[in-house]
Amino acid sequence: MEPSLATGGSETTRLVSARDRSSAGGGLRLKSLFTEPSEPLPEEPKLEGMAFHHCHKDPVHQSGLSPERVQARRQLYAACAVCFIFMAGEVVGGYLAHSLAIMTDAAHLLADIGSMLASLFSLWLSTRPATRTMTFGWHRSETLGALASVVSLWIVTGILLYLAFLRLLHSDYHIEAGAMLLTASIAVCANLLMAFVLHQTGAPHSHGSTGAEYAPLEEGHGYPMSLGNTSVRAAFVHVLGDLLQSFGVLAASILIYFKPQYKVADPISTFLFSICALGSTAPTLRDVLLVLMEGAPRSVEFEPVRDTLLSVPGVRATHDLHLWALTLTYHVASAHLAIDSTADPEAVLAEASSRLYSRFGFSSCTLQVEQYQPEMAQCLRCQEPSQA
Repeated sequence: MEPSLATGGSETTRLVSARDRSSAGGGLRLKSLFTEPSEPLPEEPKLEGMAFHHCHKDPVHQSGLSPERVQARRQLYAACAVCFIFMAGEVVGGYLAHSLAIMTDAAHLLADIGSMLASLFSLWLSTRPATRTMTFGWHRSETLGALASVVSLWIVTGILLYLAFLRLLHSDYHIEAGAMLLTASIAVCANLLMAFVLHQTGAPHSHGSTGAEYAPLEEGHGYPMSLGNTSVRAAFVHVLGDLLQSFGVLAASILIYFKPQYKVADPISTFLFSICALGSTAPTLRDVLLVLMEGAPRSVEFEPVRDTLLSVPGVRATHDLHLWALTLTYHVASAHLAIDSTADPEAVLAEASSRLYSRFGFSSCTLQVEQYQPEMAQCLRCQEPSQA
Protein backbone atom coordinates (compact mmCIF):
# COMPACT_ATOMS: atom_id res chain seq x y z
CA MET A 1 0.00 0.00 0.00
CA GLU A 2 1.34 3.44 -0.96
CA PRO A 3 1.62 6.09 1.78
CA SER A 4 -0.98 8.87 1.82
CA LEU A 5 -1.51 11.94 4.00
CA ALA A 6 -4.88 13.65 4.50
CA THR A 7 -5.98 16.46 6.78
CA GLY A 8 -9.33 17.78 7.90
CA GLY A 9 -12.32 16.14 9.62
CA SER A 10 -11.87 13.25 12.07
CA GLU A 11 -8.91 11.09 11.19
CA THR A 12 -7.65 7.65 12.08
CA THR A 13 -3.89 7.27 12.13
CA ARG A 14 -2.41 3.85 11.71
CA LEU A 15 1.12 2.50 11.63
CA VAL A 16 1.31 -0.31 9.20
CA SER A 17 4.25 -2.67 8.98
CA ALA A 18 4.55 -5.59 6.60
CA ARG A 19 7.01 -8.31 5.85
CA ASP A 20 8.20 -8.28 2.37
CA ARG A 21 9.78 -11.61 1.56
CA SER A 22 11.59 -12.04 -1.68
CA SER A 23 13.19 -15.02 -3.33
CA ALA A 24 16.69 -13.84 -2.24
CA GLY A 25 15.86 -13.81 1.45
CA GLY A 26 13.54 -12.32 4.04
CA GLY A 27 14.07 -8.69 4.95
CA LEU A 28 11.91 -6.72 7.30
CA ARG A 29 10.87 -3.33 5.91
CA LEU A 30 8.62 -0.54 7.19
CA LYS A 31 6.19 0.11 4.38
CA SER A 32 4.16 3.17 5.21
CA LEU A 33 3.00 5.77 7.74
CA PHE A 34 -0.26 7.33 6.66
CA THR A 35 -3.56 8.84 7.72
CA GLU A 36 -6.97 8.09 6.37
CA PRO A 37 -9.88 10.50 6.73
CA SER A 38 -13.13 9.08 7.97
CA GLU A 39 -15.07 11.90 6.23
CA PRO A 40 -14.61 13.72 2.91
CA LEU A 41 -12.28 16.75 3.06
CA PRO A 42 -13.94 20.18 3.16
CA GLU A 43 -13.28 22.48 0.23
CA GLU A 44 -10.63 25.17 0.63
CA PRO A 45 -12.13 28.65 1.13
CA LYS A 46 -11.86 30.89 -1.88
CA LEU A 47 -9.79 34.04 -1.53
CA GLU A 48 -12.09 36.13 -3.70
CA GLY A 49 -14.21 38.53 -1.74
CA MET A 50 -12.42 37.91 1.54
CA ALA A 51 -11.93 41.05 3.59
CA PHE A 52 -8.76 39.77 5.26
CA HIS A 53 -5.45 40.98 3.89
CA HIS A 54 -2.46 38.92 4.91
CA CYS A 55 0.03 41.79 5.20
CA HIS A 56 -1.56 44.93 3.77
CA LYS A 57 -3.88 47.01 5.87
CA ASP A 58 -5.80 48.42 2.91
CA PRO A 59 -7.17 46.95 -0.32
CA VAL A 60 -5.80 48.30 -3.57
CA HIS A 61 -7.98 50.91 -5.23
CA GLN A 62 -9.12 49.35 -8.49
CA SER A 63 -9.26 52.71 -10.26
CA GLY A 64 -5.64 53.47 -9.29
CA LEU A 65 -6.69 56.69 -7.52
CA SER A 66 -7.36 57.01 -3.82
CA PRO A 67 -10.41 59.08 -2.76
CA GLU A 68 -8.08 61.89 -1.71
CA ARG A 69 -6.48 62.04 -5.15
CA VAL A 70 -9.80 61.85 -6.96
CA GLN A 71 -10.88 64.90 -4.96
CA ALA A 72 -7.57 66.62 -5.71
CA ARG A 73 -8.01 66.02 -9.43
CA ARG A 74 -11.51 67.53 -9.38
CA GLN A 75 -10.27 70.57 -7.49
CA LEU A 76 -7.42 71.12 -9.92
CA TYR A 77 -9.66 70.75 -12.98
CA ALA A 78 -12.13 73.31 -11.64
CA ALA A 79 -9.44 75.76 -10.54
CA CYS A 80 -7.61 75.43 -13.85
CA ALA A 81 -10.76 76.28 -15.82
CA VAL A 82 -11.51 79.33 -13.66
CA CYS A 83 -7.89 80.44 -13.82
CA PHE A 84 -7.74 80.26 -17.62
CA ILE A 85 -10.93 82.29 -18.11
CA PHE A 86 -9.89 85.10 -15.80
CA MET A 87 -6.28 85.08 -17.03
CA ALA A 88 -7.52 85.80 -20.56
CA GLY A 89 -9.61 88.66 -19.17
CA GLU A 90 -6.65 90.10 -17.27
CA VAL A 91 -4.39 89.99 -20.32
CA VAL A 92 -6.94 92.00 -22.31
CA GLY A 93 -7.61 94.37 -19.40
CA GLY A 94 -3.93 94.88 -18.64
CA TYR A 95 -3.16 95.64 -22.27
CA LEU A 96 -5.97 98.17 -22.52
CA ALA A 97 -5.03 99.80 -19.19
CA HIS A 98 -1.25 99.79 -19.91
CA SER A 99 -0.86 98.45 -16.36
CA LEU A 100 2.17 96.39 -15.44
CA ALA A 101 0.52 95.40 -12.18
CA ILE A 102 -2.43 93.87 -14.05
CA MET A 103 -0.10 92.06 -16.44
CA THR A 104 1.84 90.84 -13.40
CA ASP A 105 -1.32 89.32 -11.99
CA ALA A 106 -2.10 87.74 -15.37
CA ALA A 107 1.40 86.29 -15.53
CA HIS A 108 0.93 84.77 -12.09
CA LEU A 109 -2.32 83.23 -13.27
CA LEU A 110 -0.47 81.81 -16.27
CA ALA A 111 2.10 80.30 -13.90
CA ASP A 112 -0.77 78.88 -11.86
CA ILE A 113 -2.27 77.23 -14.95
CA GLY A 114 1.07 75.69 -15.86
CA SER A 115 1.67 74.41 -12.34
CA MET A 116 -1.84 72.96 -12.07
CA LEU A 117 -1.48 71.19 -15.42
CA ALA A 118 1.84 69.80 -14.19
CA SER A 119 0.13 68.70 -10.98
CA LEU A 120 -2.64 66.95 -12.92
CA PHE A 121 0.00 65.16 -14.96
CA SER A 122 1.86 64.12 -11.81
CA LEU A 123 -1.40 62.82 -10.28
CA TRP A 124 -1.96 60.68 -13.36
CA LEU A 125 1.65 59.51 -13.33
CA SER A 126 1.47 58.56 -9.65
CA THR A 127 -1.32 56.04 -10.39
CA ARG A 128 0.99 53.88 -12.47
CA PRO A 129 1.82 50.59 -10.75
CA ALA A 130 5.20 49.84 -9.26
CA THR A 131 7.79 48.21 -11.49
CA ARG A 132 11.06 46.38 -10.89
CA THR A 133 12.86 49.65 -11.54
CA MET A 134 10.44 52.02 -9.78
CA THR A 135 9.73 49.73 -6.83
CA PHE A 136 7.86 52.40 -4.86
CA GLY A 137 5.71 53.34 -7.82
CA TRP A 138 5.40 56.95 -8.99
CA HIS A 139 4.13 58.65 -5.82
CA ARG A 140 7.13 60.98 -5.70
CA SER A 141 6.02 62.59 -8.99
CA GLU A 142 3.43 64.50 -6.96
CA THR A 143 6.21 66.08 -4.92
CA LEU A 144 8.19 66.91 -8.05
CA GLY A 145 5.09 68.58 -9.50
CA ALA A 146 4.81 70.75 -6.40
CA LEU A 147 8.49 71.69 -6.73
CA ALA A 148 7.98 72.64 -10.38
CA SER A 149 5.03 74.79 -9.33
CA VAL A 150 7.14 76.71 -6.81
CA VAL A 151 10.08 77.15 -9.19
CA SER A 152 7.81 78.44 -11.98
CA LEU A 153 6.38 81.08 -9.65
CA TRP A 154 9.87 82.17 -8.66
CA ILE A 155 10.92 82.58 -12.32
CA VAL A 156 7.83 84.58 -13.33
CA THR A 157 8.07 86.77 -10.23
CA GLY A 158 11.75 87.49 -10.93
CA ILE A 159 10.92 88.72 -14.43
CA LEU A 160 8.12 90.96 -13.19
CA LEU A 161 10.30 92.38 -10.44
CA TYR A 162 12.81 93.38 -13.10
CA LEU A 163 10.11 95.12 -15.16
CA ALA A 164 8.80 96.91 -12.07
CA PHE A 165 12.29 98.17 -11.31
CA LEU A 166 12.58 99.58 -14.83
CA ARG A 167 9.31 101.48 -14.38
CA LEU A 168 10.57 102.95 -11.13
CA LEU A 169 13.61 104.29 -13.00
CA HIS A 170 11.67 105.59 -16.02
CA SER A 171 8.30 107.35 -15.79
CA ASP A 172 7.46 107.31 -19.52
CA TYR A 173 4.28 105.26 -19.25
CA HIS A 174 0.55 105.97 -19.12
CA ILE A 175 -2.15 104.01 -17.26
CA GLU A 176 -5.88 103.84 -18.04
CA ALA A 177 -7.18 103.96 -14.48
CA GLY A 178 -10.77 102.96 -15.30
CA ALA A 179 -9.83 99.78 -17.13
CA MET A 180 -7.27 98.98 -14.43
CA LEU A 181 -9.85 99.38 -11.65
CA LEU A 182 -12.39 97.14 -13.41
CA THR A 183 -9.84 94.44 -14.20
CA ALA A 184 -8.39 94.50 -10.67
CA SER A 185 -11.85 94.06 -9.17
CA ILE A 186 -12.54 91.05 -11.39
CA ALA A 187 -9.14 89.60 -10.50
CA VAL A 188 -9.94 89.74 -6.78
CA CYS A 189 -13.21 87.86 -7.36
CA ALA A 190 -11.43 85.27 -9.52
CA ASN A 191 -8.76 84.57 -6.93
CA LEU A 192 -11.35 84.31 -4.17
CA LEU A 193 -13.25 81.75 -6.25
CA MET A 194 -10.10 79.70 -6.93
CA ALA A 195 -9.08 79.82 -3.28
CA PHE A 196 -12.51 78.48 -2.34
CA VAL A 197 -12.21 75.65 -4.90
CA LEU A 198 -8.73 74.63 -3.76
CA HIS A 199 -9.26 75.03 -0.01
CA GLN A 200 -8.78 71.72 1.83
CA THR A 201 -10.76 71.08 4.96
CA GLY A 202 -8.23 68.58 6.30
CA ALA A 203 -10.79 65.85 6.97
CA PRO A 204 -9.24 62.57 8.07
CA HIS A 205 -9.25 59.60 5.75
CA SER A 206 -8.84 55.90 6.11
CA HIS A 207 -5.54 55.01 4.51
CA GLY A 208 -3.06 56.42 6.91
CA SER A 209 -2.12 59.92 5.96
CA THR A 210 -0.47 61.90 8.66
CA GLY A 211 -1.13 65.39 9.75
CA ALA A 212 -0.40 68.23 12.05
CA GLU A 213 0.10 66.30 15.25
CA TYR A 214 0.41 62.83 16.74
CA ALA A 215 -2.94 61.48 17.94
CA PRO A 216 -3.12 57.77 18.86
CA LEU A 217 -6.28 55.91 17.97
CA GLU A 218 -6.43 54.39 21.42
CA GLU A 219 -7.17 57.84 22.81
CA GLY A 220 -10.23 58.08 20.59
CA HIS A 221 -9.07 60.83 18.25
CA GLY A 222 -9.16 58.78 15.04
CA TYR A 223 -6.56 59.25 12.38
CA PRO A 224 -4.49 62.41 12.53
CA MET A 225 -5.59 65.33 10.43
CA SER A 226 -4.47 65.28 6.81
CA LEU A 227 -2.20 67.88 5.32
CA GLY A 228 -3.98 67.28 2.04
CA ASN A 229 -2.69 66.54 -1.43
CA THR A 230 0.71 68.12 -2.08
CA SER A 231 -0.15 69.44 -5.54
CA VAL A 232 -3.43 70.99 -4.39
CA ARG A 233 -1.68 72.55 -1.43
CA ALA A 234 0.99 74.08 -3.68
CA ALA A 235 -1.69 75.43 -6.04
CA PHE A 236 -3.59 76.85 -3.06
CA VAL A 237 -0.45 78.67 -1.89
CA HIS A 238 -0.06 80.07 -5.41
CA VAL A 239 -3.62 81.38 -5.36
CA LEU A 240 -3.14 82.96 -1.93
CA GLY A 241 -0.12 84.83 -3.27
CA ASP A 242 -2.13 85.97 -6.28
CA LEU A 243 -5.03 87.00 -4.05
CA LEU A 244 -2.74 89.11 -1.92
CA GLN A 245 -1.30 90.74 -4.99
CA SER A 246 -4.79 91.31 -6.44
CA PHE A 247 -5.79 93.26 -3.35
CA GLY A 248 -2.65 95.34 -3.71
CA VAL A 249 -3.36 95.96 -7.39
CA LEU A 250 -6.94 96.91 -6.55
CA ALA A 251 -5.74 99.41 -3.94
CA ALA A 252 -3.24 100.86 -6.42
CA SER A 253 -5.90 101.13 -9.13
CA ILE A 254 -8.24 102.99 -6.78
CA LEU A 255 -5.44 105.40 -5.91
CA ILE A 256 -4.53 105.95 -9.57
CA TYR A 257 -8.17 106.34 -10.54
CA PHE A 258 -8.69 109.23 -8.12
CA LYS A 259 -5.09 110.54 -8.19
CA PRO A 260 -3.57 109.95 -11.66
CA GLN A 261 -0.35 111.68 -10.63
CA TYR A 262 0.38 108.71 -8.34
CA LYS A 263 0.79 106.28 -11.22
CA VAL A 264 4.04 105.13 -9.61
CA ALA A 265 1.81 103.02 -7.36
CA ASP A 266 1.55 100.53 -10.24
CA PRO A 267 5.21 99.35 -10.24
CA ILE A 268 5.49 99.78 -6.47
CA SER A 269 2.57 97.42 -5.85
CA THR A 270 4.06 94.96 -8.32
CA PHE A 271 7.38 95.08 -6.46
CA LEU A 272 5.99 94.72 -2.95
CA PHE A 273 3.42 92.01 -3.54
CA SER A 274 5.70 89.93 -5.75
CA ILE A 275 8.04 89.66 -2.78
CA CYS A 276 5.10 88.55 -0.63
CA ALA A 277 4.20 85.93 -3.23
CA LEU A 278 7.75 84.57 -3.06
CA GLY A 279 7.54 84.36 0.72
CA SER A 280 4.28 82.43 0.54
CA THR A 281 6.05 79.56 -1.22
CA ALA A 282 8.49 79.00 1.67
CA PRO A 283 6.36 76.44 3.61
CA THR A 284 5.65 74.34 0.51
CA LEU A 285 9.30 74.50 -0.57
CA ARG A 286 10.42 73.41 2.90
CA ASP A 287 8.08 70.40 2.89
CA VAL A 288 9.06 69.40 -0.65
CA LEU A 289 12.77 69.54 0.16
CA LEU A 290 12.19 67.50 3.33
CA VAL A 291 10.47 64.79 1.28
CA LEU A 292 13.16 64.78 -1.42
CA MET A 293 15.92 64.61 1.23
CA GLU A 294 14.25 61.51 2.77
CA GLY A 295 13.67 63.35 6.03
CA ALA A 296 11.30 62.13 8.73
CA PRO A 297 7.77 63.56 8.37
CA ARG A 298 7.26 66.66 10.48
CA SER A 299 4.20 65.12 12.15
CA VAL A 300 5.99 61.89 13.18
CA GLU A 301 8.80 62.00 15.73
CA PHE A 302 11.50 59.39 16.15
CA GLU A 303 11.12 58.81 19.90
CA PRO A 304 7.38 57.97 19.96
CA VAL A 305 7.81 55.45 17.15
CA ARG A 306 10.78 53.83 18.88
CA ASP A 307 8.98 53.66 22.22
CA THR A 308 5.93 52.13 20.57
CA LEU A 309 8.04 49.34 19.09
CA LEU A 310 9.83 48.74 22.41
CA SER A 311 6.47 48.46 24.18
CA VAL A 312 5.52 45.39 22.13
CA PRO A 313 5.76 42.26 24.35
CA GLY A 314 8.89 40.29 23.54
CA VAL A 315 10.87 43.14 21.96
CA ARG A 316 14.18 43.75 23.72
CA ALA A 317 15.69 46.35 21.39
CA THR A 318 15.22 48.06 18.06
CA HIS A 319 17.71 49.42 15.56
CA ASP A 320 17.91 50.66 11.96
CA LEU A 321 14.69 52.59 12.48
CA HIS A 322 14.02 54.75 9.43
CA LEU A 323 11.16 57.18 8.87
CA TRP A 324 10.55 58.92 5.56
CA ALA A 325 7.81 59.96 3.15
CA LEU A 326 7.08 59.57 -0.55
CA THR A 327 4.62 62.47 -0.38
CA LEU A 328 3.28 64.63 2.44
CA THR A 329 0.55 62.04 3.00
CA TYR A 330 2.39 58.78 2.22
CA HIS A 331 4.61 57.98 5.21
CA VAL A 332 6.87 54.94 5.42
CA ALA A 333 8.71 53.21 8.27
CA SER A 334 11.21 50.36 8.51
CA ALA A 335 13.03 48.86 11.51
CA HIS A 336 14.77 45.79 12.95
CA LEU A 337 13.22 44.27 16.07
CA ALA A 338 15.44 42.23 18.40
CA ILE A 339 13.22 39.83 20.37
CA ASP A 340 13.61 37.34 23.22
CA SER A 341 14.25 33.71 22.37
CA THR A 342 10.90 32.80 23.90
CA ALA A 343 8.88 35.33 21.90
CA ASP A 344 6.75 34.33 18.92
CA PRO A 345 8.16 36.19 15.87
CA GLU A 346 4.84 36.14 14.00
CA ALA A 347 2.95 37.54 16.98
CA VAL A 348 5.55 40.26 17.53
CA LEU A 349 5.48 41.22 13.86
CA ALA A 350 1.69 41.42 13.78
CA GLU A 351 1.43 43.45 16.99
CA ALA A 352 4.23 45.88 16.07
CA SER A 353 2.78 46.49 12.60
CA SER A 354 -0.69 47.02 14.02
CA ARG A 355 0.53 49.60 16.52
CA LEU A 356 2.47 51.56 13.90
CA TYR A 357 -0.49 51.65 11.51
CA SER A 358 -3.06 52.59 14.16
CA ARG A 359 -1.05 55.11 16.17
CA PHE A 360 0.87 56.90 13.43
CA GLY A 361 -1.08 56.14 10.25
CA PHE A 362 1.89 54.91 8.21
CA SER A 363 1.05 53.94 4.65
CA SER A 364 3.74 51.25 4.59
CA CYS A 365 5.76 49.48 7.31
CA THR A 366 8.59 46.99 6.86
CA LEU A 367 9.81 45.22 10.01
CA GLN A 368 12.56 42.61 10.36
CA VAL A 369 12.40 40.33 13.40
CA GLU A 370 15.60 38.78 14.74
CA GLN A 371 16.89 37.16 17.94
CA TYR A 372 18.35 39.54 20.49
CA GLN A 373 22.11 39.25 20.97
CA PRO A 374 24.02 40.91 23.85
CA GLU A 375 26.57 42.20 21.34
CA MET A 376 23.93 44.55 19.91
CA ALA A 377 24.36 46.93 22.86
CA GLN A 378 27.97 47.59 21.79
CA CYS A 379 27.47 47.52 18.02
CA LEU A 380 27.96 50.95 16.49
CA ARG A 381 25.58 50.23 13.63
CA CYS A 382 22.84 49.32 16.09
CA GLN A 383 22.98 52.65 17.92
CA GLU A 384 20.32 55.33 17.54
CA PRO A 385 21.05 58.28 15.25
CA SER A 386 22.12 61.55 16.83
CA GLN A 387 19.83 64.52 17.33
CA ALA A 388 19.52 66.78 14.28
